[in-house]
Amino acid sequence: MDLLTEIGVHLAEALLQWLLSPFYWISIILIALLYRRQMLLERRLFAVKMHSWIEHTWHAWLGGLLAGLAVSAAAIGLGVSLTAEAIIALWAVALLLLLFRVRFLCLAYSAGVLALAQFALNAFAPAWAPEGFLAPYVAAIREMDAAGLLILVALLHAAEAWLIRKQAARMAGPLFMESKRGRIVGAYQMQSLWPLPLLLLFPAVTTGTPLPWTPLLGTGWEQGWTLIAFPVVIGFSELTFTRLPQEKAAVSASRLFAYAAILLALGLAASWWPPLVPLAAIAALGLHEALIWFSRREENERSPVFTHDPLGLRVLAVLPGSPAEALGIRIGEVIAKANGVPVRTKEQLHQALRANAAFCKLEVYNRDGEVRFLQRALYAGEHHQLGVLLAPDDRVAFVAVTRQPSLFALLRMPWTKLKTMLGRPEPEQPGLGTADASEAKPADTSAT
Repeated sequence: MDLLTEIGVHLAEALLQWLLSPFYWISIILIALLYRRQMLLERRLFAVKMHSWIEHTWHAWLGGLLAGLAVSAAAIGLGVSLTAEAIIALWAVALLLLLFRVRFLCLAYSAGVLALAQFALNAFAPAWAPEGFLAPYVAAIREMDAAGLLILVALLHAAEAWLIRKQAARMAGPLFMESKRGRIVGAYQMQSLWPLPLLLLFPAVTTGTPLPWTPLLGTGWEQGWTLIAFPVVIGFSELTFTRLPQEKAAVSASRLFAYAAILLALGLAASWWPPLVPLAAIAALGLHEALIWFSRREENERSPVFTHDPLGLRVLAVLPGSPAEALGIRIGEVIAKANGVPVRTKEQLHQALRANAAFCKLEVYNRDGEVRFLQRALYAGEHHQLGVLLAPDDRVAFVAVTRQPSLFALLRMPWTKLKTMLGRPEPEQPGLGTADASEAKPADTSAT
């Protein structure tokens, strides 16, 4: 069998494994549930539909497919390999961690745990050999290429950083929340998951054609090889009320690129000197948690963006396909005048828009404080709906409650009834995770 024919056969077998993998389809269902929760939250808070959970799921699937192809090419080139038993062990650990936090589905946690488990087994229980169901999985953990696995985690996080920069801001959802000082502010929940269908090399003692190159990792490639499918899920979760969504996405992507670069360097060093594997595993876990902690601290120390300005009304979100989008209004800008009338409340904006049912002229200040004059004709049915969501005022009756969701939380409605503003208990500190919303529609939060 020549090389091209063998590649075609192995590729077809791996693609069939991918399509028949239950983990891949389970991950897509989880992603759909996540975006459906976001849609329910938007409807409950704002009485409008900002996004389509089907469209978001489609974009996540397509982005994950492209990222999976890129990571697969890099992993195959380096010679990263895993056995079927090691892959099942990774998924088992990931699903177990998922019961505690959705973000623990990230491969950095399960890979770090398995790499430390390998170190513990080989260092403290070298003679332990269980029988029965666990036997092949314990043997797979002992023999797996932990350094190669951590290199794969680094490649996945580089792909995740690229996806964050490309998609995270577009999939972000607006909400109202209570800051740690008790002030009601606008915020954005930026939560995305991407399913990646990975293809990895696996050495096999066959009569097939050896690899035409010598990979950096692994041995035995001259005797034969095959491809196996390894579906994984990568994810991103940020709650920001101090930056615009696109700014937060750019900052988070840059930091994640740095994390990937550090972990890649440690993984390559551990492949050269195996005693460095525990250090690389601890770095995979510790640096990942450090990124989350630093983001929380930064959000708590910076001033909120989405609050009303003395000049006018701050724009929290712009509805797709609305007159506001056609006018060119952007998130974070301030509407100071409508049809020549200063506006400081939502009612004043409504009245100013009604004053001229056929035309709209706005005076808007951008984030740099520069004034822009926008104008557009209004058509039937548009005279009272500009299509913007404004920052909250003092009359908001319900706000979102931020918390880290578990798997079971995804199956519940994403809101909870809060007490009145007077005497409300101190909420959890805002951080990374999904936001839960109120039980009833907020007073005076519909689209303007």
